[in-house]
Amino acid sequence: MERSIVRLVHYRRQIFCFSVPDTCPCCGEELKGARLADAPVVLPRPLSHAHKSRCSLVIAPAESNPDREFDGTADLHTGISNTKGVVYNYTAGGVRRDGEGWEQAVVVPLVRPDMFHLLDQWDLYLEHFSQSSNWDPHWSSFDEQSHNCFSFCLEFVNQVLGLLGQSPQSRESFTQHYVLPRMKRLWKYSAIYRRVEREGCYAVDPNPEDEQ
Repeated sequence: MERSIVRLVHYRRQIFCFSVPDTCPCCGEELKGARLADAPVVLPRPLSHAHKSRCSLVIAPAESNPDREFDGTADLHTGISNTKGVVYNYTAGGVRRDGEGWEQAVVVPLVRPDMFHLLDQWDLYLEHFSQSSNWDPHWSSFDEQSHNCFSFCLEFVNQVLGLLGQSPQSRESFTQHYVLPRMKRLWKYSAIYRRVEREGCYAVDPNPEDEQ
C-alpha cells in the first residue's frame, strides 16, 4: 500500500482514487469549483513505522507469513515499543528486542504525551518485565494459545496499570477497546485500496440510514 488514497464527494457519493481526476469518474461532470465540504482529502494510512512510535502496542504479520502482509488470514505478531522505538516481542526463543523489521505495523499508543513520570520509567519497566522467568525459554514454553506474544504485551500493560493503581484489562476487553478498532480500520482501508488498484476508482452511494 505505497500510494495514498484520495477521497472526494460528488453529489453525496464518496469516490476513492489515487489521484484527483478532472472529471467525476461516475457522471463525467467537471469537478472544478466543488464546495469546500466536498474537497478531496487524503485518507490517513493505517500502518505506521513502529520504530518511530514510542510506548505503543505494535502489530505486524508474523514471520511465518512469507509476504509479511495484512491479508485478514495471516497470523499476527505483537510487541511493545520503548521510548526509543525498540520493539520488545516474545517468541519461542524468548524476548527479542528489535531495532528494525516493524516499519509497516498497526500502532496503538499506550501512554499519553503528558504522562511524564510514566514516560521516564517506561524503558525500565519494560526491560525489567522482559527479564522475568515467565519469558525465559529455559523456564517457560511458548504456547500459541495462552503463553504467547499477545499475553506478553497484555501482562506488561496490566503490570503498568497496577503500578498506576488501575484495574487490569482482560484479554477480551483489551482486544475490544484497543486492538479491534485499529484492525477494522486497516481491513477497511485495505479493501478500498485493492478496489481502487483493480478498477482505478471506487464509488460508494450515500446510505439512506446514515442520512437519517
